[in-house]
Amino acid sequence: MGEHHLLSTEIVNRGIESSGPDAGSITFSVRVRRRLPDFVQSVNLKYVKLGYHYLINHAIYLATVPVLVLVFSAEIGSLSREELWRKLWDSTAGYDLATVLAFFAVFVFTLSVYFMSRPRSIYLIDFACFKPTDDLKVTKEEFIELARRSGKFDEDSLEFQKKILESSGIGDETYVPKAITSPENISTMKEGRAEASMVIFGALDELFNKTRIRPKDVGVLVVNCSIFNPTPSLSAMIINHYKMRGNILSFNLGGMGCSAGIIAVDLARDMLQANPNNVAVVVSTEMVGYNWYPGRDRSMLIPNCYIRMGCSAVLLSNRGRDYRRAKYRLEHIVRTHKGADDRYFRSVYQEEDEQRFKGLRISKDLVEIGGDALKTNITTLGPLVLPLSEQILFFATLVKRYLSGTKEKGLTTATATNGLQTVTSGNKPYIPDYKLAFEHFCVHAASKIVVNELQRNLGLSDANVEPSRATLHRFGNTSSSSIWYELAYLEAKGRVKRGDRIWQLSFGSGFKCNSAVWKSVRRIKKPSSNNPWLDCLERYPFEALS
Repeated sequence: MGEHHLLSTEIVNRGIESSGPDAGSITFSVRVRRRLPDFVQSVNLKYVKLGYHYLINHAIYLATVPVLVLVFSAEIGSLSREELWRKLWDSTAGYDLATVLAFFAVFVFTLSVYFMSRPRSIYLIDFACFKPTDDLKVTKEEFIELARRSGKFDEDSLEFQKKILESSGIGDETYVPKAITSPENISTMKEGRAEASMVIFGALDELFNKTRIRPKDVGVLVVNCSIFNPTPSLSAMIINHYKMRGNILSFNLGGMGCSAGIIAVDLARDMLQANPNNVAVVVSTEMVGYNWYPGRDRSMLIPNCYIRMGCSAVLLSNRGRDYRRAKYRLEHIVRTHKGADDRYFRSVYQEEDEQRFKGLRISKDLVEIGGDALKTNITTLGPLVLPLSEQILFFATLVKRYLSGTKEKGLTTATATNGLQTVTSGNKPYIPDYKLAFEHFCVHAASKIVVNELQRNLGLSDANVEPSRATLHRFGNTSSSSIWYELAYLEAKGRVKRGDRIWQLSFGSGFKCNSAVWKSVRRIKKPSSNNPWLDCLERYPFEALS
């Protein structure tokens, strides 16, 4: 009764009934879905405080230097050159050389501490997104036919996957490995390595070609792939293939889901902070064939319908000379982990079904769980990125709600009418307009339902979520690399201008929600090659996406 506000309804036209007493008449059905929790109703003050802690942590140095400058200016700014010189050398005037030198020593020390403790700027030189060959392209109908041809699914399972695909937001040009048509077990190390080699080397070849960076020049390598984690690792496979140098710092992240791309960037950033004059490569991907589920459990069939082939490779640098050719500068990364709660931890869970088939089990509460993690993440991110006017309104309403003693969810009264519950809210906190903080949004293209709910809760326009919808339609859910296909879409459209801020938002198993904020350091020209959107760009956007 108390959860009806978390449900959304949709009337679906099922066409003309072909048989039975209602033959020839138009039939409809009502579809009920669980949607994201309304962020307007629930904001936790402790995450706002965490965001301000991030903001203030380094601001003390910036505050100290101006104070010292003001004191120094007030003390000697009005003196002429002759008076200043006399005061410096005339001990009877109260200014001796030791005092002046001590003041300058404090001033220089403060500046040194600030510049030494200030994080190095991390630049994104360029990135590449792998585009598979056309022989791996499938329509939704072909996908179901391939699944049927494998002989692993009964008709009920095939019909369920067909219904999922029809409402998924996925188009007819996504990519899957040929191995899924095989009646044999395809979750083998051989198939996994073959697919990994194809997508990873394809993305890296393009990246090295675009940036003119030699593989031996790379000092840090971070690879993330959630499901497929062989020995030797995928990072070792890359080092072996490109004959990289022996002292490279390599990392391989596994089991971290669709949000691992931003986690990998965060790790690369930390390594670059500790190792000056270096470049890092971040590879994000997922293996479709190795993750293919051949059973009949519906909650485990869902990933089959959404996950598609894809891979991204990103080149980062902390070298000052790379600023001129860089595209973006990394501004912020905010990570949220809800794994302490068992419900969140098991929301995306790899296990075997009753037939001992391995797969990913998707919880029916996943959308609600993702919404709560997102709420925490953006509440922490807000103080770092929002303009002062939005922060004042947001903080004032939070304080008002806190002082009035309103419960966290903001629900004050509830009345029942004809079996339905009507809920009225109390003091609603002001939800900031994130469109004032960012020019572009790259929201993980998980599914049509998720993108639509995020748009509603964050108050985004169709243009704001256009890259996410277009990526989901053209390439499907490519897991952790999807946010880079979305950025490639923005570049292909020529929309990224100098000074634009881009918000990359991803979420995945654990349960985790992560944000990365980039700022464009120059106008990004429309690419003439090496962009996965060039052959289909003119078809997007179109009305069917929404």
